[in-house]
Amino acid sequence: MTRELVVTEIGPQALVVDGGRPGWAHIGVPTAGALDGPAHALAQRLVGNPPGAAGLEVLLGGLALRAGEAVTVALTGPPGGLRVRRGDGRERVAASHQAVHVAAGDVVVVPAPGTGLRGYLAVGGGLAVDEVLGSRSADTLSGLGPAPLEVGTRLPVGPPTAIPPIGTGAVGVSAAPDAVRVRLHLGPRADWVDDAAGRLRAGTWTVAPTGDRVGVRLEGPALERAAARRGEELRSEGLVGGSVQVPPDGQPVVFLADHPTTGGYPVVGVVDPAELAVFAQLRPGSSVRFSPVETSPPDA
Repeated sequence: MTRELVVTEIGPQALVVDGGRPGWAHIGVPTAGALDGPAHALAQRLVGNPPGAAGLEVLLGGLALRAGEAVTVALTGPPGGLRVRRGDGRERVAASHQAVHVAAGDVVVVPAPGTGLRGYLAVGGGLAVDEVLGSRSADTLSGLGPAPLEVGTRLPVGPPTAIPPIGTGAVGVSAAPDAVRVRLHLGPRADWVDDAAGRLRAGTWTVAPTGDRVGVRLEGPALERAAARRGEELRSEGLVGGSVQVPPDGQPVVFLADHPTTGGYPVVGVVDPAELAVFAQLRPGSSVRFSPVETSPPDA
């Protein structure tokens, strides 16, 4: 037997993710890592791993993995569960947000969630794929890290870890609401939109269907260029996760983990880091509103 997981079925997308690779923006490498950081860290804790260990980010389910040896797994993110197919053909359903023991040869199936977009699957010992620049995470923009999973992908698993004792903390379920209001720290280019704070506070946008791990596109009232700035162009400037950039059509883009490190359109604000994870779970058509504040985001 081999301590690995083998992909037998695949849905829209499944990626290896961890806590990301911060500190490389100066050479054009984004942070990457899990979009819903709290859900990923919780899944790792449930199987006894460090919070930054490598696991899987599964978009809209459809993933099935055969265990080469007995392992412990946990699925977090939106509420739901997973299925375990035994070698004799029988199947059991296990709840999400708890440790689940899987025998050698069993197949773990991640179904499509009823709400939200992304589930996070952890395995005791973590996924032992090769590191690139200190991280095992896939980066869909730069192409660094492991390729997206496909049928036949073999994922090595690290040595077994101990399961944490019961009562090590609250078990939270990722919010997947139809409407959110998030705190937005204004700047650095809020002056490129007339009354940016007022327009951002008053407007309501919907999540477009074209978003991905790079960013979420919003549709709604255009944030038109201030008269004093019309015809001007910006030189490329650094970007951080959560930056809200306004392209020429005035429809804002919220950058996520695989965002570019520089951009030439004005950034009118940055979503508070504590509230950015919700964008990992917002389905197209969800409603987004902003609460602008005049302070800088922590660690930005």
